This record gives sequence, structure tokens and C-alpha cells, in this order.
Amino acid sequence: MFNLLLQTTIEECPDDWNIARFSRLRSFLADLQDEEGHPLFRVTARDRTKRGEPDPVLSTLHESDYDQLWLLAVDGGDGLAPADCAGISQFRRLGGAMMITRDHMDLGSSICSLGGVGAAHHFHSRNVEPDKGRHCVDHPFSANILWPNYHSGANGDFQRIRSVGSIHPVMRDRRSPTGVIQYLPSHPHEGTVSAPSDDPSGRVIMEGVSSVSGRRFNIAVAFERSEHGGRAIAQSTFHHFADYNWDPSCGCPSFVTEPASDGLARFPEALRSTKQYVRNIALWLSA
Repeated sequence: MFNLLLQTTIEECPDDWNIARFSRLRSFLADLQDEEGHPLFRVTARDRTKRGEPDPVLSTLHESDYDQLWLLAVDGGDGLAPADCAGISQFRRLGGAMMITRDHMDLGSSICSLGGVGAAHHFHSRNVEPDKGRHCVDHPFSANILWPNYHSGANGDFQRIRSVGSIHPVMRDRRSPTGVIQYLPSHPHEGTVSAPSDDPSGRVIMEGVSSVSGRRFNIAVAFERSEHGGRAIAQSTFHHFADYNWDPSCGCPSFVTEPASDGLARFPEALRSTKQYVRNIALWLSA
């Protein structure tokens, strides 16, 4: 059985994207079984301790028995202390596997200091993507949220995604007519990722398209095991995994004001596709 840490970058807060808002992801991962019916993962789900101080788990992750870290960067830019970044980076250098995700603008930008995978994430003020900069506005209906801000659809709806390059293992789906993952939950304000130019172990494997501007944007970058460390996934938004995006009836923080859709509920194939993608990530990171 593999030990998996599902972790946010904020303290416990009922009116924010705390770990309780990812309960369906936690349950799905904990329910995965091998061919003999044995659980594949022992899942620990937690929020961080007080920001501005080293988190006792993240800062010592390289000394732990965890095999995978699924880090949900839901902070405003201050979610990880330097000691946390050091512990997480060393964890990967020693072979640990990671899925690191964030959201729009500068939300989650504390992950920029993570070795390797942090460089795949672009924000408004940190690690700005070349040729985009801070003047590119994709979603004009939310002027207070600046680039990156890709509108893939309403919360509770789904988007059709596209595999990039040769089909990566996390993109395969035997039950899909195309043989690849076709759908993920949508979100009005997705961030973006790219493969770092100085790391040949990483490549873009999935992209989406804005429903407003028609611009294509990268959704996921996969890093193979290399001299830099264990396997990793950089994902454009944590909303692909949030309870609210899988089922809006689960509720959301009070600062989310845009109306939700029921598109995903009306099209079960999209949620099945999403869960297949989650399963693929967990198994690939363990291989």
C-alpha cells in the first residue's frame, strides 16, 4: 500500500478552499483497489498549520514514509514557508512523486519556489509566462482577476480537453470512444502551466480552450523520473479536483459569486472521465 498525502497550503478555514472541500477526491483515492481487491493507497488529508512558520509535515516530508504528495495550492501567495519548500523539493529529489496544482492569477504562487515542478507554474506576478505577461486578459467578465485567467466554463460544468503529443499514460481511457481522456470539470478562471525549457523530463500532455476567447492553454505537464527526482504532474487548477466542481450542491466559499452550472450532473460521462484521470495520475505516480 502506498502512502499518499493530500495537502492544502492554508490553515483550516470553513469559508475557504480547505481540505474538507476535497472530500470526494480523498474518498475516491482511498477507495482505489488492486486486482485482488486490496486498497492501493493510505490517504492522509490535511490543511497546513499556521502560515509563516514551517509546517511540521511539509518541512520534514523528505524524512517521512509518504510516497506521493498531492499539493493543492489554494493560498494567496504565502502558503509555503521556505522550510516547507525545502522539505518538499528534497522529497522529490529523493524519488518522491507529486501532483501540484493551483488556480488563477497569483493564487497558489507560493509553489514557485519548489524545485523543478514550481517552474512549470505561471502566475501574474511570479514566473510570468513568456509572450503572455500581465496584460493578457482572457476572461473580460471578471476584471478583478487578471492573467492567467482562462475561462473553460462555469463551475459545475465540464470542458472537452485535448491530448498533446504522444498519448501519455495518464491520458489513456479504455472506456472512451477515442481511447483517451476527453473531459474534465470546467472553471471560469484557470491558471496555466508549461514545460520548463531547462528540464527535458517534462512535457505538456493536455490542453484546453477558453470558451470566451478561443485561446488554447496548457492544463497539465508531466515530469518523468530523472536525475531531478521522482515523477510529477503540474496541473492548471485545483478546481479539477474540488467537491464543488464535481457537484455544486456540495457548496463553495462565500467569495465565489459566479453562478454554477449543472452540465456535469447532466452528463455523467464527464465525471467518469475525470475520475479515470485521477486514477491514472495516482497509478502513474506510483509506478
